[in-house]
Amino acid sequence: MILVVDSGSTKTDWFAIDPKGQVLFSTQTLGLNPQVLSSAILNERIINNYELYQQRDQVTHLFFYGAGCGVESPKKRIEKVFREIFTQAHLDIQEDTYAAAYATVTPEQKSIVCILGTGSNCSYFNGSALEQRVTSLGYVLMDEASGNFYGKQLIRSYYFNSMPEHLRSEFEQSYDLDPDVIKENIYRKENPNTYLARFTRFLIEHKSEPVFQEIIHKGLDRFIQHQILQFDDAQQIPIHFVGSIAFFLKDEVEEALKRENLSLGNVVKRPIDGLVSYHKSLLDKSVL
Repeated sequence: MILVVDSGSTKTDWFAIDPKGQVLFSTQTLGLNPQVLSSAILNERIINNYELYQQRDQVTHLFFYGAGCGVESPKKRIEKVFREIFTQAHLDIQEDTYAAAYATVTPEQKSIVCILGTGSNCSYFNGSALEQRVTSLGYVLMDEASGNFYGKQLIRSYYFNSMPEHLRSEFEQSYDLDPDVIKENIYRKENPNTYLARFTRFLIEHKSEPVFQEIIHKGLDRFIQHQILQFDDAQQIPIHFVGSIAFFLKDEVEEALKRENLSLGNVVKRPIDGLVSYHKSLLDKSVL
């Protein structure tokens, strides 16, 4: 059994396929970002899934693409967790940018691949391999235009009293905005980035509001300036996106790109389907 896995900070999609490429089952767990989760939490989130735990000894290969796996220390942490659970499996662990590339790019075509989900990232695909110019330092210092970035902006807008009264009232009804609750979730609990990203639903639902349009545009402009425009030929090649933020703000993303003479390519909400197709193609070529 071969497991193909795409993991963000919020959720993880699992597909099990046999050596002929037939899908045996698919399932979902909570996110498995080793940069923000302990080994114990990572382990718990996997073994609490009945299908995965019951069939763990049948897994021969596990291809994992995950947020937080671009840094060696977190990557080793989750690798150790996998080795303890899937004891018979060969492991291949890559950062989530590879999943984004395999799900969006045309083989041998140069392009830029971006992730706008709970977090954000950007890579250059030269036709065969990925290159990153900016090393991600996570949700505190980077992740511009991501779910957790926009969540922070909404909370700031509320507490700095720049959110219009009719939106403030609805925002209060939608979330527990007690300062102690917010600080507890951000500074003491696991997955503060995922917690912050939850607020972005409100932004998307009211994205036509001028105050939110300004927040959206500023975030996208910063992402483009700091990430996409690092690459010299950005204006000559397509720019692909994966992730829920890119999917639900597609019009705003395209508008922001046009302001810099950039071209929008494919926009995919979740890359797992394209990722499974990619691995099926490797099976067809007898290459795992």
